[in-house]
Amino acid sequence: MKNCIKTALIFLLVLSNCFAQQEKGIIGYDNWLNSWTEFKPSQSEYGEPTQILSGKISKDTKLLKRDVYLLIGDVFVTDSATLTIEPGTKILGDFDSKASLIISKGAKLVAKGTQTDPIVFTSSRDSKKAGDWGGIFLLGDAPLNTYGQLSSLNYGLKPSSTEHIAYGGNNTESESGILKYVRIEFAGKRTKNYGYFNALTLAGVGNKTVVENVMVSYCAGNSFNILGGSVILEKLVSYRSKTNDYEFNFGTQCQLINSLAIRSPYVSSANGSRCMVVKSYDNKEESDTSKRQTFVNAENLTLVNVSDNIKSDIQVGLVQEAIYIGADASFAINKSVISGFYPAVILDDKIALNNENLEKIQFTKTYFNNCKGNIYRKGYTNNDDLESWYGSRAFSNLYAKGSDKETFIAASDNRTPDFRLQVNRIIASNDFIDDDEDDD
Repeated sequence: MKNCIKTALIFLLVLSNCFAQQEKGIIGYDNWLNSWTEFKPSQSEYGEPTQILSGKISKDTKLLKRDVYLLIGDVFVTDSATLTIEPGTKILGDFDSKASLIISKGAKLVAKGTQTDPIVFTSSRDSKKAGDWGGIFLLGDAPLNTYGQLSSLNYGLKPSSTEHIAYGGNNTESESGILKYVRIEFAGKRTKNYGYFNALTLAGVGNKTVVENVMVSYCAGNSFNILGGSVILEKLVSYRSKTNDYEFNFGTQCQLINSLAIRSPYVSSANGSRCMVVKSYDNKEESDTSKRQTFVNAENLTLVNVSDNIKSDIQVGLVQEAIYIGADASFAINKSVISGFYPAVILDDKIALNNENLEKIQFTKTYFNNCKGNIYRKGYTNNDDLESWYGSRAFSNLYAKGSDKETFIAASDNRTPDFRLQVNRIIASNDFIDDDEDDD
């Protein structure tokens, strides 16, 4: 009887420990990347276009799976119209006109794919490259932190009315539609005056908008660009973006849940790029300090830099931080994994290290793996106080060293990687591991 009880207790202990370990980083009993994602999009063939989308869509319209659509120029959905896209539909962004799709404020995009039949936006070229076309813009009437309620997109778009590029308002719960099981590939065109487009821009988007299971791959600009609003983002994937994976600005109140950023040291813009950029403004003078500043609440993220030799890539300057936090922004991350960066996090040099600011920047139950430095302040060479603060047992963070092969579950096939943590790899204790122990 005692042996039975002992066996049962050991089983429960192991089981509870497995769940505790698996809760860090992206989670799910099954690899939720299966079926709908594509990590080799340049090899996919979608056939020749059978329909053209151009100009303005001002009445309810439905795109059908049986057709392949060519998106030409700047296509605006306006006048409270809804653009509905059937599961499995393919939309090719025209390379010559650098096409983009803009869902104006009051209009909706309902792109509801399925796990076995995702909706795909991709390049029209046979030989596809990052920046082949523009991207997708969703504009809503949720709050911003700028002066006045409204702002306009400054990307050189050519609407028939300036109302079609306006965003912002006071409706936190506004709805701009659904994006679910959607892939966006090779977006991020470059402009002379406005820089790079982003694959998916959510500007003033409210929390009734659904953004789940969206994958952006090979974008020349940011994969996901969130400007104001109060959107909830879940099960997102950013893969080999040249700029930032997730950028938040203009007072957004955002939740980012169970999501993934996969970077490569060999695919990056000349100005550098990060998994996450969290800031409240570009210019402080343009921000209304009486309004809520940016707050991002992140949980169960995996931010990973995939490299054949991360130590060598760090030494030659190909790697930078995973997360950048600007002044006057608040950020909380919990139960996440940050692997292979230099350092893991940079705080803006304008952030004074006091109780008020440290309470606004929370790192808890997060696994900092194989990073050269964990939490630093920009421009400061001595960051021991920050490292010790966030490395204390009060936050349950862990600083460790380990290769990706030891850290993450091996992929079950060659097409769909699995970046959930290996159960037996996570170190149970919270002992601080000297970050410089193998830097010589």
